Amino acid sequence: MILSFSNYDVFHPELFSFIGFENYTRLIKDDGFRQALFNTFFFVVGTTPVTTVMALVLALMINSVRRGNQVFRSVFFLPSIVSIVVTASIFKSFYSPVGMLNRIVEFFGLTGHGWLVEKAFAMPAIMMMNVWAYTGYYMVLYLAALTAVPKQLYEAAEVDGADEWQQFWYITLPQIRYMTIFVIVINTIRSWQVFPEVFTLTHGGPVGTTNTLVNHLYETAFRYHDMGYASAISFVLLGIIMVFAFAQMRILQGRKEAKK
Repeated sequence: MILSFSNYDVFHPELFSFIGFENYTRLIKDDGFRQALFNTFFFVVGTTPVTTVMALVLALMINSVRRGNQVFRSVFFLPSIVSIVVTASIFKSFYSPVGMLNRIVEFFGLTGHGWLVEKAFAMPAIMMMNVWAYTGYYMVLYLAALTAVPKQLYEAAEVDGADEWQQFWYITLPQIRYMTIFVIVINTIRSWQVFPEVFTLTHGGPVGTTNTLVNHLYETAFRYHDMGYASAISFVLLGIIMVFAFAQMRILQGRKEAKK
């Protein structure tokens, strides 16, 4: 916090000086920061709903399998336990001009692309990798919630003549709503902090189209050594994350009060 109100270069500590809110006012005028903020917001909006819905669908499918569900659970969960840097390195090869993706595209008679060097495709490519890497983790959370739903509710619904869609809408969704809130909140918080996949795949390029808040913070601090300004960026990110954390606390607190 002190650094965010100062001008500080780690290689020249003798030049340390307090500059008040200058770093924060500088954020408003910084085109790079605004672009990073927009890119991060676009990433959050583009990945959080898709990851959440896919995780729920997979959890419902695996929960309905009577035999071998542990095998399917392990297969879908595997990507989430692999280091995201390793995953990004694999996808970097997959997205290369001579990679597997272009071969598949060209097999169907379409034109390949430089997925990580073209502005129109770079961010969507990172988002697709992110969804693939983390869906399995949230799927396991949903599976835990689904197994806790009382079977008697479904049995009573069947007696009343409810079909599968009605059971899902009126029993399953209400019973797992708190897990859904939890998944959305932690997924959103994680997405706002996206960094290793961007750093590994594009370094924020091309032309800043994949530059995110944490990547911008990293470049400012460790490439340009402007620690004060980087600290101000980090506190803006902290404020955004605290909004979602506070929302989660309010929702959970409301749940406890309702139980009382």
